[in-house]
Amino acid sequence: MNASRRKALSRPSLRSYLRPSKLAAAALVTTAGFGISAQALAEDPIKVGILHSLSGTMAISETVLKDTVEMLIEQQNEQGGLLGRQLEAVVVDPASNWPLFAERARELLAQHEVDVVFGNWTSVSRKAVLPVFEELNGLLFYPVQYEGEESSENVFYTGAAPNQQSIPAVNYLHDEVGVERWVLAGTDYVFPRTTNRILEAYLKDEFGVADEDIMVNYTPFGHSDWQNIVSDIRRFGSEGKKTAVVSTINGDANVPFYTELANQGVDAADIPVLAFSVGEQELTGINTGPLVGHLAAWNYFMSVDTDINYDFIDAWIDYTGDEEAVTNDPMEAHYIGFNMWAEAVRKAGTTDVDAIKDAIIGVTVPNLTGGYAAMMPNHHITKPVLIGEIQDNGQFDIVWQTPSTVAGDAWSDYLPGSRDLIADWRAPMRCGNFNVATGSCGGSTAAEEAEAALAE
Repeated sequence: MNASRRKALSRPSLRSYLRPSKLAAAALVTTAGFGISAQALAEDPIKVGILHSLSGTMAISETVLKDTVEMLIEQQNEQGGLLGRQLEAVVVDPASNWPLFAERARELLAQHEVDVVFGNWTSVSRKAVLPVFEELNGLLFYPVQYEGEESSENVFYTGAAPNQQSIPAVNYLHDEVGVERWVLAGTDYVFPRTTNRILEAYLKDEFGVADEDIMVNYTPFGHSDWQNIVSDIRRFGSEGKKTAVVSTINGDANVPFYTELANQGVDAADIPVLAFSVGEQELTGINTGPLVGHLAAWNYFMSVDTDINYDFIDAWIDYTGDEEAVTNDPMEAHYIGFNMWAEAVRKAGTTDVDAIKDAIIGVTVPNLTGGYAAMMPNHHITKPVLIGEIQDNGQFDIVWQTPSTVAGDAWSDYLPGSRDLIADWRAPMRCGNFNVATGSCGGSTAAEEAEAALAE
């Protein structure tokens, strides 16, 4: 690392770090040659759908992901496109409305005839679109940590499965922090509820945690009145055992939650909060001074000290024109997913969906932490796991990480109905929920899961 980068790391904020963009060749998805050929301009464009909320409660998290995909498309086009064709973004706004996600997905696939879609944040929105992608045989790259218990032939999960985020996170709290009492606080929908079912089973099975040492609380999307809940957390944590909050709170509800923690003097030294859905983007709306020491578990932080990460930060700042712009984990997941898809297109020599499904298994591309991500047969990828501590500049100091990457597990080993299931989308199995005990494939349950998720 050069001297200017070392100096940048010593500054109060990485967001002040700006130099001319020199995006590393290894970090880009490129085709042979540079510039845009006449043939590329003449061919019909490759249409890339973007399905992220640009309004409503999830806009705080999802808008930046729309911008990330548009940046990646722009970079790809500057390198000549793919297969001699330019890429064209097709953007829709499902507006944090879960049933509307399905309508917008159908619009992208049936009306705009996009070749691939990058999108969604919440699991309920992903569940809502699954039947559409399976019916119309579309491709969805999903960039956010989720609860597992799913593997679809039409979805590539580039965010973390529970064994790549929540399980390592509670191991850290138990082994390194000495936590004995657990507050599982989440937004009331499928990701927090399923994740917490896994965590409750894990805490009891692995650590012998008693029922009375686990407190579970759910709040609606956009919840703003946290006074009573934070008071309950304080009381729960004042009974003589080290207590931590494991947070699956999503979207803009995080701002008043952390604000109320500060108002009531909930210090990270006493009751640390370890979040699964709070990153650099969410912290831009919060006075982080009182929150120093609280934690987050992700697979990437902006503060990762690698050349490829600095190149990505440079490109992002250059693209946005904002020296204060931050990067975060789901952005890296889109970066990885986009590069994997583009590599599969080159490998297959086509954007045909079925050809891409076969070509992408085993594709390996650089991640931003200095290693590589590989697409596994279960449509999940390999990822490192990092624990970051909030700093007063809105960045995270990485306090722990796995020594190597972890392969995403679609089905939890800690839930009775899941521990016998595996996913493998290669021939001849081609199944997302194969039961090794019975030797049978359960088939797609996307429609039923969508109905159940939307009904919660």
